[in-house]
Amino acid sequence: MDMNAVVPKNEPSKRFLRHSLFQHSELMCALISGVLIITGWLLQRNDFTYASIFSYCIAFMIGGFAKAKEGLQETITERTLNVELLMVLAAIGSMIIGYWAEGAILIFIFAMSGALETYTLNKSNQEIASLMELQPEEALLLTSDKQQYVHVSSLQIGDLILVKAGERIGIDGVIEKGLTTIDESSITGEPLPVTKEVTGEVFAGTMNISGSIVVRVTKRSTETLFQKIIHLVQQAQQEKSPSQQFIESFEGKYVKGVLLFVALMMVVPHYLLEWSWETTFYHAIVLLVVASPCAVVASIMPATLSAISNCARSGILFKGGVHLENLGKIQAIVFDKTGTLTAGKLTVTDFVVVEGYDEQDVRRSVSSIEQHSNHPLAKAIVQYIGDAQAAYGLHHFQDVPGAGVRAQIGADVWKIGKAAFVGEAALDERFGEVLTSRRNEGKTLIFFQVNEEIVGYCALLDTIRHDAHDALHSLKTIGIHSIMLTGDHEKTAQRLTAALQMEAYIAECLPETKGQHIQKLKEQYESVAMVGDGINDAPALATANVGIAMGEGTDVAIDTADVILMKNELQKLPKAVLLSKRMNTIIKQNLWFSSAVIVGLIIATLTQQMNLPLGVIGHEGSTILVIMNGLRLLKG
Repeated sequence: MDMNAVVPKNEPSKRFLRHSLFQHSELMCALISGVLIITGWLLQRNDFTYASIFSYCIAFMIGGFAKAKEGLQETITERTLNVELLMVLAAIGSMIIGYWAEGAILIFIFAMSGALETYTLNKSNQEIASLMELQPEEALLLTSDKQQYVHVSSLQIGDLILVKAGERIGIDGVIEKGLTTIDESSITGEPLPVTKEVTGEVFAGTMNISGSIVVRVTKRSTETLFQKIIHLVQQAQQEKSPSQQFIESFEGKYVKGVLLFVALMMVVPHYLLEWSWETTFYHAIVLLVVASPCAVVASIMPATLSAISNCARSGILFKGGVHLENLGKIQAIVFDKTGTLTAGKLTVTDFVVVEGYDEQDVRRSVSSIEQHSNHPLAKAIVQYIGDAQAAYGLHHFQDVPGAGVRAQIGADVWKIGKAAFVGEAALDERFGEVLTSRRNEGKTLIFFQVNEEIVGYCALLDTIRHDAHDALHSLKTIGIHSIMLTGDHEKTAQRLTAALQMEAYIAECLPETKGQHIQKLKEQYESVAMVGDGINDAPALATANVGIAMGEGTDVAIDTADVILMKNELQKLPKAVLLSKRMNTIIKQNLWFSSAVIVGLIIATLTQQMNLPLGVIGHEGSTILVIMNGLRLLKG
């Protein structure tokens, strides 16, 4: 194999390059328009009237081209009137009555607000762009007679690829050959590299640090964890919140109403109030400017995109703005136990050897036997004791499914497993109260027997996640109720609920009844979220108002959920709830402020207290203010 082959550099994503170029072109057009307006004003002051008008017209065309094109396309394709069209008509009307500067300024400010909205969208896309740059486009495919670079999209499940030290892994798979250290911070957020050996799972986009490895492909390029992250963020950007859907459905009707009102304003005051035709037309144009709902329309989307981008940067992925909005309204969160509140991995808490037996010999024999088993309990025991060399004369190893293991060391016959496997009656008689106490603590007991004699036992417990207590405490301080939902026994649930200071628990739940329990809790709390990680949690995740999956959970849980905690950090949950509440507050602020400004400007126009320059500044200024208010969600 050619170990010195060079990996081609990744080209940046064309799609996101276009987004960036479009943002800069919009901003550039707005700035050029502003420069031309200043030029026109200077020419006008020096009595170069026609030159100033020409400058204003060029400013109008450059600044308004993008918005006019967008408005016309939407009107033609969707057959609905829109704000963009309304603003272009207002600017044209201003110029018709001789207010060249005001019409050009109106377009300039409108173009600037559009550039700000594009900036918001571009910021929310940056997280995806940075991820896409991390995933290589090519991988070194190994075949029986050669090796060659191929595009990752052409790789099939079962293919072998070579990943050298210093390269990023191009696709998800398991290590077939080699030992290395991998930086998985792009996936897990953990700064410390992880040592991986044969059968170890690796992910696309992570960095291979130390050694060359051969990886067997386990997922297609479209199914990798990276691609799922990218798809989820894109989906979140495209799905609109209920507030945004309402505003968009309201926009078309409102624009029609404004145009009808302006048409009446052009005629009625002349006959009823005896305004001159010039005054009537002037105030109709002012009304057209101030009544446009630009600020109302811009009140929601920039804030929502900013919040989604903020969450994505923190490892919290929303499948749509609707879920981000709903998260701030929840009153209770239901947590699955195993893998959510706990690490989902048993660890040894007690290792007891009966008096009269040598503890070191027992430990060595138990470790030697358990090293031959792939059962999670066996691995936990070996990890606790430490690796030991195989005991002399170990043979006749037998794994008894659902019970334990049996083996012979020399002349001694060993049995390691559950109480029923080694003789429960004898155990109760000998260890009675101690075993009852351990079981009440929710611990799993494994016994060691030699030649029909019990020589010891160990107790294992699924440990609580390191951040679970802090996360639940934070939720409590912001008024969110916490409930545990588990299939475990009553005593185990009771103990864990007390340890985490949760408000309630529901124990001994079957997968098919979890959804029913969520439905009952919704009747009690109105809006309920569910956090889970397993296949058995899927019904509950689907039933809840907001389903939240752990990033290390099963594909079914992740597909069913509305929100995903990619880094498995429960402490991010209260932060997401607070950000959602903050987003909802900012949207309400924007809507109230923008509506109040429009009403005030309309009243001032109808009473002849508003001129066109002030109308332009008041209307477009409020639009920029609500966009800037939404952009605050990019931070904090």
